[in-house]
Amino acid sequence: MATYFPSGKGLEQHRQWHVVDADGLTLGRLASEVARILMGKHKPTYTPFLDTGDHVIVINASKVILTGNKLDDKFYRRHTGFPGGLKEISARDLLARYPTRLIELAVKGMLPKTKMGRHMGGKLKVYAGAEHPHGAQKPAPIQVAAK
Repeated sequence: MATYFPSGKGLEQHRQWHVVDADGLTLGRLASEVARILMGKHKPTYTPFLDTGDHVIVINASKVILTGNKLDDKFYRRHTGFPGGLKEISARDLLARYPTRLIELAVKGMLPKTKMGRHMGGKLKVYAGAEHPHGAQKPAPIQVAAK
C-alpha cells in the first residue's frame, strides 16, 4: 500500500479561508492555534517542507487579552540601523496604537524562520475591528479555546 505524498503543485487551489474572532482570547493561545493552521498541521496531508496551510483572518485584534503583568512588563524592541537607534514599546502602548501588529508579531514568531515561514506569514490577515474585506473567499469560522 502506497503512502500518500502531496506534490507541490495545486496547493493554492486547495487552501481554505478561516476567520478567528480574537475578542476575549489570550494572545499566546490564539497565536499558537493560528500558527498551526497557517503551517497546515491541522491537515492529514501536512508535510514539513511544503506549505500546506490555509489562510487565516483574525478580527477584533484590539480586544485580545494579555494575562498577568505582561501589558506593562513585556516590551517589543527594534533597531533603526543608526547608532543609538534602539526603539522599544510596551505591550500596552502597542495594543493601543497598533493592535494588529501585536498579533502579527506573536504568530510570526511561532512560524519557521525560513523563506517558507515568511510565505506562511503572508497568509495571515489581521484586523482591529469586526469587519474584514475577504467576504468573497467565504471564510469558515474557527473556535479557539479560551482556556
